[in-house]
Amino acid sequence: MTTFEASKGRHCHNAVSPLHSSVYFAPEPGDELAALGLERGAMVYLASRAAPLGTVDAGTVTATFYNFSHQHVQRHIPAAWTVTTPQKVLTARLRGADRTLQRLLGKEALTSTQMTEAAELALHATEACRREARPLYAANADLPVPEEPHLALWHAATLLREHRGDGHLAALAIAGLSGIQALVLHNATGTAPTSALFMRTRGWSAQQWDTARGQLRERGLLDEAGDLTQAGTALRGETEVLTDRLDAAPYDHLGPAATARLTELAGGFSRTLRAAGAFPAVHFGKG
Repeated sequence: MTTFEASKGRHCHNAVSPLHSSVYFAPEPGDELAALGLERGAMVYLASRAAPLGTVDAGTVTATFYNFSHQHVQRHIPAAWTVTTPQKVLTARLRGADRTLQRLLGKEALTSTQMTEAAELALHATEACRREARPLYAANADLPVPEEPHLALWHAATLLREHRGDGHLAALAIAGLSGIQALVLHNATGTAPTSALFMRTRGWSAQQWDTARGQLRERGLLDEAGDLTQAGTALRGETEVLTDRLDAAPYDHLGPAATARLTELAGGFSRTLRAAGAFPAVHFGKG
Protein backbone atom coordinates (compact mmCIF):
# COMPACT_ATOMS: atom_id res chain seq x y z
CA MET A 1 0.00 0.00 0.00
CA THR A 2 1.33 3.45 -0.90
CA THR A 3 1.73 6.43 1.40
CA PHE A 4 -0.91 8.25 -0.67
CA GLU A 5 -3.44 5.50 -0.04
CA ALA A 6 -2.59 5.50 3.64
CA SER A 7 -3.15 9.25 3.93
CA LYS A 8 -6.52 8.92 2.19
CA GLY A 9 -7.60 6.28 4.69
CA ARG A 10 -6.48 8.40 7.63
CA HIS A 11 -8.17 11.45 6.18
CA CYS A 12 -11.42 9.49 5.87
CA HIS A 13 -11.06 8.17 9.41
CA ASN A 14 -10.57 11.71 10.72
CA ALA A 15 -13.79 12.76 8.98
CA VAL A 16 -15.85 9.80 10.21
CA SER A 17 -14.56 9.38 13.78
CA PRO A 18 -16.13 12.57 15.24
CA LEU A 19 -19.56 11.14 14.47
CA HIS A 20 -18.81 8.50 17.10
CA SER A 21 -16.70 10.47 19.58
CA SER A 22 -19.15 13.38 19.87
CA VAL A 23 -21.08 11.30 22.41
CA TYR A 24 -18.21 11.51 24.91
CA PHE A 25 -18.65 15.27 25.30
CA ALA A 26 -22.46 15.34 25.20
CA PRO A 27 -24.80 15.21 28.23
CA GLU A 28 -27.39 12.90 26.69
CA PRO A 29 -25.45 9.58 26.90
CA GLY A 30 -24.48 10.35 30.48
CA ASP A 31 -28.12 11.03 31.36
CA GLU A 32 -29.24 7.76 29.79
CA LEU A 33 -26.58 5.71 31.57
CA ALA A 34 -26.97 7.47 34.91
CA ALA A 35 -30.65 6.54 34.76
CA LEU A 36 -29.49 2.91 34.98
CA GLY A 37 -27.77 3.69 38.29
CA LEU A 38 -24.24 4.17 36.98
CA GLU A 39 -22.11 6.95 38.45
CA ARG A 40 -21.57 9.86 36.11
CA GLY A 41 -18.06 10.34 34.80
CA ALA A 42 -15.61 7.47 34.70
CA MET A 43 -18.07 4.67 35.43
CA VAL A 44 -20.41 5.84 32.68
CA TYR A 45 -17.58 6.07 30.15
CA LEU A 46 -15.91 2.78 31.05
CA ALA A 47 -19.16 0.83 31.16
CA SER A 48 -20.41 2.35 27.91
CA ARG A 49 -17.29 1.55 25.92
CA ALA A 50 -16.69 -1.84 27.55
CA ALA A 51 -20.29 -3.06 27.34
CA PRO A 52 -19.85 -4.80 23.95
CA LEU A 53 -17.23 -7.03 25.63
CA GLY A 54 -19.76 -8.33 28.18
CA THR A 55 -19.28 -8.56 31.95
CA VAL A 56 -15.50 -8.27 31.80
CA ASP A 57 -13.23 -7.51 34.73
CA ALA A 58 -10.90 -4.53 35.11
CA GLY A 59 -7.91 -6.32 33.60
CA THR A 60 -9.61 -6.76 30.25
CA VAL A 61 -10.70 -3.12 30.17
CA THR A 62 -7.22 -1.86 31.05
CA ALA A 63 -5.69 -4.05 28.35
CA THR A 64 -8.11 -3.04 25.61
CA PHE A 65 -8.28 0.68 26.50
CA TYR A 66 -4.45 0.86 26.93
CA ASN A 67 -3.99 4.36 28.37
CA PHE A 68 -6.09 4.18 31.53
CA SER A 69 -4.63 3.64 34.99
CA HIS A 70 -5.50 0.10 36.07
CA GLN A 71 -6.27 1.33 39.60
CA HIS A 72 -8.68 3.85 38.10
CA VAL A 73 -10.44 1.16 36.08
CA GLN A 74 -10.67 -1.08 39.14
CA ARG A 75 -12.70 1.57 40.97
CA HIS A 76 -15.51 1.21 38.44
CA ILE A 77 -15.22 -2.20 36.75
CA PRO A 78 -16.63 -4.75 37.51
CA ALA A 79 -18.69 -2.70 39.99
CA ALA A 80 -20.71 -1.31 37.08
CA TRP A 81 -22.00 -4.81 36.33
CA THR A 82 -23.46 -5.11 39.83
CA VAL A 83 -25.61 -2.06 39.06
CA THR A 84 -26.79 -2.94 35.56
CA THR A 85 -26.05 -5.24 32.64
CA PRO A 86 -23.99 -4.71 29.47
CA GLN A 87 -27.12 -5.18 27.34
CA LYS A 88 -28.97 -2.43 29.16
CA VAL A 89 -25.91 -0.21 28.81
CA LEU A 90 -25.80 -0.85 25.06
CA THR A 91 -29.46 0.08 24.69
CA ALA A 92 -28.97 3.25 26.71
CA ARG A 93 -25.78 4.07 24.79
CA LEU A 94 -27.66 3.98 21.50
CA ARG A 95 -30.47 6.14 22.90
CA GLY A 96 -27.85 8.64 24.03
CA ALA A 97 -26.21 8.68 20.61
CA ASP A 98 -29.60 9.20 18.99
CA ARG A 99 -30.46 12.16 21.19
CA THR A 100 -26.98 13.67 20.77
CA LEU A 101 -27.04 13.52 16.97
CA GLN A 102 -30.61 14.81 16.82
CA ARG A 103 -29.64 17.86 18.88
CA LEU A 104 -26.32 18.60 17.18
CA LEU A 105 -27.15 17.79 13.55
CA GLY A 106 -30.87 18.51 13.36
CA LYS A 107 -33.74 16.64 11.75
CA GLU A 108 -33.00 17.84 8.22
CA ALA A 109 -29.51 16.36 8.25
CA LEU A 110 -30.62 13.13 9.92
CA THR A 111 -33.30 12.47 7.30
CA SER A 112 -31.25 13.60 4.30
CA THR A 113 -30.19 11.43 1.39
CA GLN A 114 -26.60 12.36 2.27
CA MET A 115 -27.00 10.71 5.68
CA THR A 116 -28.30 7.51 4.09
CA GLU A 117 -25.49 7.52 1.53
CA ALA A 118 -22.84 8.10 4.19
CA ALA A 119 -24.21 5.25 6.31
CA GLU A 120 -24.20 2.88 3.35
CA LEU A 121 -20.61 3.79 2.42
CA ALA A 122 -19.33 3.51 5.98
CA LEU A 123 -21.02 0.15 6.51
CA HIS A 124 -19.55 -1.05 3.21
CA ALA A 125 -16.08 -0.07 4.46
CA THR A 126 -16.56 -2.11 7.63
CA GLU A 127 -17.09 -5.26 5.56
CA ALA A 128 -13.30 -5.50 5.18
CA CYS A 129 -12.47 -5.03 8.86
CA ARG A 130 -10.97 -8.10 10.53
CA ARG A 131 -11.57 -9.42 14.02
CA GLU A 132 -8.16 -10.98 14.64
CA ALA A 133 -6.31 -9.24 17.51
CA ARG A 134 -8.92 -6.45 17.53
CA PRO A 135 -11.05 -7.07 20.64
CA LEU A 136 -12.98 -3.79 20.79
CA TYR A 137 -13.76 -3.84 17.09
CA ALA A 138 -14.74 -7.52 17.20
CA ALA A 139 -17.08 -7.01 20.15
CA ASN A 140 -18.83 -4.06 18.50
CA ALA A 141 -19.02 -5.90 15.18
CA ASP A 142 -21.28 -8.50 16.78
CA LEU A 143 -23.89 -5.84 17.60
CA PRO A 144 -26.89 -5.38 15.27
CA VAL A 145 -26.87 -2.51 12.78
CA PRO A 146 -29.54 0.07 13.71
CA GLU A 147 -32.24 0.73 11.13
CA GLU A 148 -32.19 4.54 11.25
CA PRO A 149 -29.53 5.91 8.87
CA HIS A 150 -27.95 8.30 11.39
CA LEU A 151 -27.63 5.51 13.96
CA ALA A 152 -26.35 3.12 11.30
CA LEU A 153 -23.69 5.72 10.50
CA TRP A 154 -22.89 6.12 14.21
CA HIS A 155 -22.55 2.34 14.49
CA ALA A 156 -20.29 2.17 11.42
CA ALA A 157 -18.21 5.07 12.76
CA THR A 158 -17.84 3.14 16.02
CA LEU A 159 -16.62 0.05 14.17
CA LEU A 160 -14.14 2.02 12.07
CA ARG A 161 -12.90 3.92 15.12
CA GLU A 162 -12.36 0.81 17.23
CA HIS A 163 -10.79 -1.06 14.30
CA ARG A 164 -8.21 1.67 13.84
CA GLY A 165 -7.83 2.02 17.59
CA ASP A 166 -7.04 -1.65 18.13
CA GLY A 167 -4.35 -1.43 15.45
CA HIS A 168 -3.01 1.79 16.94
CA LEU A 169 -2.47 0.08 20.30
CA ALA A 170 -0.29 -2.50 18.56
CA ALA A 171 1.71 0.33 16.99
CA LEU A 172 2.13 2.03 20.38
CA ALA A 173 3.38 -1.21 21.91
CA ILE A 174 5.90 -1.64 19.09
CA ALA A 175 7.05 1.95 19.71
CA GLY A 176 7.72 1.02 23.34
CA LEU A 177 5.25 3.53 24.72
CA SER A 178 3.27 2.80 27.86
CA GLY A 179 -0.30 4.01 28.10
CA ILE A 180 0.52 7.17 30.02
CA GLN A 181 3.60 7.87 27.88
CA ALA A 182 1.43 7.72 24.76
CA LEU A 183 -0.92 10.28 26.34
CA VAL A 184 1.92 12.64 27.29
CA LEU A 185 3.43 12.43 23.81
CA HIS A 186 0.04 13.02 22.21
CA ASN A 187 -0.65 15.99 24.48
CA ALA A 188 2.71 17.53 23.50
CA THR A 189 1.36 18.10 19.98
CA GLY A 190 -1.00 20.77 21.32
CA THR A 191 -3.93 19.32 19.36
CA ALA A 192 -4.95 16.61 21.84
CA PRO A 193 -7.08 16.89 24.98
CA THR A 194 -5.43 18.84 27.78
CA SER A 195 -3.19 17.13 30.30
CA ALA A 196 -5.75 17.98 33.01
CA LEU A 197 -8.51 16.21 31.10
CA PHE A 198 -6.30 13.23 30.31
CA MET A 199 -5.30 12.85 33.96
CA ARG A 200 -8.85 13.23 35.24
CA THR A 201 -10.50 10.87 32.78
CA ARG A 202 -7.71 8.28 32.64
CA GLY A 203 -6.97 8.29 36.37
CA TRP A 204 -3.33 9.43 36.37
CA SER A 205 -1.87 11.67 39.06
CA ALA A 206 0.23 14.79 38.38
CA GLN A 207 3.24 12.94 39.79
CA GLN A 208 2.71 10.01 37.42
CA TRP A 209 2.32 12.45 34.52
CA ASP A 210 5.57 14.20 35.43
CA THR A 211 7.35 10.85 35.75
CA ALA A 212 6.19 9.79 32.29
CA ARG A 213 7.27 13.15 30.87
CA GLY A 214 10.71 12.64 32.40
CA GLN A 215 10.96 9.18 30.86
CA LEU A 216 10.16 10.62 27.45
CA ARG A 217 12.80 13.31 27.92
CA GLU A 218 15.34 10.59 28.74
CA ARG A 219 14.45 8.88 25.46
CA GLY A 220 14.98 12.16 23.64
CA LEU A 221 11.33 12.39 22.58
CA LEU A 222 10.55 15.56 24.54
CA ASP A 223 12.72 18.58 25.29
CA GLU A 224 13.03 20.30 28.66
CA ALA A 225 9.99 22.46 27.93
CA GLY A 226 7.88 19.38 27.27
CA ASP A 227 7.70 19.94 23.52
CA LEU A 228 8.23 17.25 20.92
CA THR A 229 11.80 16.85 19.72
CA GLN A 230 12.66 15.85 16.18
CA ALA A 231 12.92 12.26 17.41
CA GLY A 232 9.55 12.53 19.14
CA THR A 233 7.91 13.88 16.03
CA ALA A 234 9.50 11.10 13.97
CA LEU A 235 8.31 8.38 16.37
CA ARG A 236 4.76 9.73 16.28
CA GLY A 237 4.93 9.77 12.49
CA GLU A 238 6.19 6.19 12.34
CA THR A 239 3.44 5.08 14.71
CA GLU A 240 0.75 6.74 12.59
CA VAL A 241 2.12 5.23 9.38
CA LEU A 242 2.06 1.75 10.94
CA THR A 243 -1.47 2.43 12.19
CA ASP A 244 -2.43 3.41 8.65
CA ARG A 245 -1.04 0.14 7.32
CA LEU A 246 -2.96 -1.87 9.90
CA ASP A 247 -6.14 0.10 9.09
CA ALA A 248 -5.89 0.03 5.29
CA ALA A 249 -8.39 -2.74 4.57
CA PRO A 250 -11.67 -0.81 5.00
CA TYR A 251 -10.59 1.98 2.65
CA ASP A 252 -8.93 -0.32 0.13
CA HIS A 253 -12.22 -2.23 0.05
CA LEU A 254 -14.19 0.98 -0.42
CA GLY A 255 -11.93 2.20 -3.20
CA PRO A 256 -10.55 5.71 -3.90
CA ALA A 257 -13.74 7.30 -5.27
CA ALA A 258 -16.05 5.99 -2.57
CA THR A 259 -13.49 6.79 0.15
CA ALA A 260 -13.34 10.37 -1.09
CA ARG A 261 -17.13 10.55 -1.13
CA LEU A 262 -17.42 9.20 2.42
CA THR A 263 -14.77 11.70 3.53
CA GLU A 264 -16.77 14.51 1.93
CA LEU A 265 -20.09 13.48 3.45
CA ALA A 266 -18.81 12.61 6.92
CA GLY A 267 -16.60 15.69 6.94
CA GLY A 268 -19.65 17.87 6.36
CA PHE A 269 -21.51 16.28 9.26
CA SER A 270 -18.42 16.53 11.49
CA ARG A 271 -18.04 20.23 10.71
CA THR A 272 -21.67 20.72 11.74
CA LEU A 273 -20.98 18.89 14.98
CA ARG A 274 -18.00 21.12 15.75
CA ALA A 275 -19.92 24.27 14.90
CA ALA A 276 -22.67 23.14 17.27
CA GLY A 277 -20.14 22.85 20.12
CA ALA A 278 -19.73 19.07 20.19
CA PHE A 279 -16.03 19.41 21.06
CA PRO A 280 -15.53 22.29 23.53
CA ALA A 281 -12.22 24.05 22.88
CA VAL A 282 -11.54 24.22 26.61
CA HIS A 283 -10.82 20.49 26.58
CA PHE A 284 -8.03 20.67 23.96
CA GLY A 285 -4.45 21.94 24.09
CA LYS A 286 -1.28 21.40 26.13
CA GLY A 287 -2.61 22.99 29.30
